Amino acid sequence: MKLEKLVGERFKERPSDCVIDSHALFVRGGYIKNVANGIYSSYLPLRRITRKIEQIIREEMDAIDGQEVQFPVVLPASLWEESGRYQSVGAELMRFSDRNGAPLVLGMTHEEAAVQLVREYGQSYGRYPFMIYQIQTKFRDEARPRGGLIRVREFTMKDAYSFHTSQADLEEYYARCHKAYERIFARCGLPEVVSVASDSGMMGGSLSHEFMLLTPVGEDSIAICPSCGCRANVEAAECRPEPQRDPVSAPLEAVYTPDAHTIEEVCNFLNMPKEKSCKAVVYEREDGGIVIVFLRGDREVNEAKLTAFLGCGVRPAAVTEESGLHAGCIGPVGLPEGVTVLFDRSLEGESNLCCGGNRGEYHFTGLDMERDCPGACFRDLAKIAAGDACPACGRKGIEISRGIEVGNIFQLGDKYTAPMGMRYLDRDGESRTPVMGCYGIGIGRLAASVCEARHDDYGPIWPISIAPWQLHLCCMRADNPETRACADRLYGELQKAGVEVICDDRTVSAGVMFSDADLLGVPYRIVVSPRGLKNGTCEFAARDKSFTEQLPVGEAAARAAAVIEQALAAARNDVNV
Repeated sequence: MKLEKLVGERFKERPSDCVIDSHALFVRGGYIKNVANGIYSSYLPLRRITRKIEQIIREEMDAIDGQEVQFPVVLPASLWEESGRYQSVGAELMRFSDRNGAPLVLGMTHEEAAVQLVREYGQSYGRYPFMIYQIQTKFRDEARPRGGLIRVREFTMKDAYSFHTSQADLEEYYARCHKAYERIFARCGLPEVVSVASDSGMMGGSLSHEFMLLTPVGEDSIAICPSCGCRANVEAAECRPEPQRDPVSAPLEAVYTPDAHTIEEVCNFLNMPKEKSCKAVVYEREDGGIVIVFLRGDREVNEAKLTAFLGCGVRPAAVTEESGLHAGCIGPVGLPEGVTVLFDRSLEGESNLCCGGNRGEYHFTGLDMERDCPGACFRDLAKIAAGDACPACGRKGIEISRGIEVGNIFQLGDKYTAPMGMRYLDRDGESRTPVMGCYGIGIGRLAASVCEARHDDYGPIWPISIAPWQLHLCCMRADNPETRACADRLYGELQKAGVEVICDDRTVSAGVMFSDADLLGVPYRIVVSPRGLKNGTCEFAARDKSFTEQLPVGEAAARAAAVIEQALAAARNDVNV
């Protein structure tokens, strides 16, 4: 490939609307171009990278008995109605109608399509287990696309679906896929990716894991225990607050608290710490009705846990006079009837708390949960916080880190097979419902995550396994006949040796040439220049600056090919998972 023919512009300035480095480098380096909010076109360098990622994924999916299929991008709404998700999934699902008025959706995930494809095939136990997968375009109408390819609306994804006759068989295959994912990320140059327990969200199921690249620019929060190594997404991590019951309980007393409505204002007025307050968070259920969650004042509601418990989505409620509630003064004593009340575990056994008085400008002090809220049932509805006790080992000291989700796996059970009528006959001729697992990796997000983890101030440093090219040949002073002839000869020798090479023989300055080379991030570079040719040598260097060599021109192609082959072999052999 000659760089002068490469479509796409590269430039020095960082775009003002690019918050994270991978987004800025993808725009500056001519990898992507914005089409609409959260929708991008890809230039050749990124296409070469994503094709290599896809090939690695195919190899690892095939190795665990996967069979590649392809589902439609456009699906009939009737499939989603069968599973019940047509109504339960929110605005992320793009709904529309064809010219005949038939309702359709754009596939944001393909569980329904997978069941539809194999439910006739899977009518006998002898055909289980099996796994199908695809690499396909999807559309999810994200409310807040961000970070270039980190969070988009249109994206390419590998999604796989396994089918089993027992939970035990599903769990065994789930573990195999977990290992395959570790190999995939290591082969793509991200061995530091970790798996964390996660919330199943709209996917449903009993167990799920996310694979996270820990980085400050990530939008997910991960709870990590430094003692036992337990890791979980904050949305799924069990919260174990330490009880703070006082030895003596004060009486419940109403206190006039003018102009104090937030927890901070109330606690400041009463001269009490937030840990000794009971706050109310009011939600409106998507299926109707008001829900009030009471929790300790220093805690935050985990809406993923709340949604899972209620079985429906929620949104913040507007507290009006008609509701019988007093905004900023809501407490668990003396509430009006007709509202659902939930208590977080952080309040269990607590005493001497302040809380809303359920009338304007008044709060209570001396709230004793055992005395004043008899029969209250306490549930885990709060977010875990830094310093909390680990849900696995019980030791305090949880740390919160940020991360980018690069993959996920779910044990779905019969969430889709049961409502969609997928059945099989077992050995005894009994009709049973199979169980499912699903396994996803976003291709573009993975490429962007590699860039986020492997770059310097000048551009990406692509791992050899997914680099757009393996070697960048720079011909300095291409207007010099001797230099150009040498570069042309090396270009031919490298191609004959099987090296993926991009050649820059433009008549541009050294600064422009090297800046473009850095932005393309190719792992190895050969520089041919008039100065070097005077000594019969050329420069061979690594993009990560790990080495620089002066090689005789006649040996350069063979030496580069050998180094590249060793690097490729090391990338394959270093995957010890």
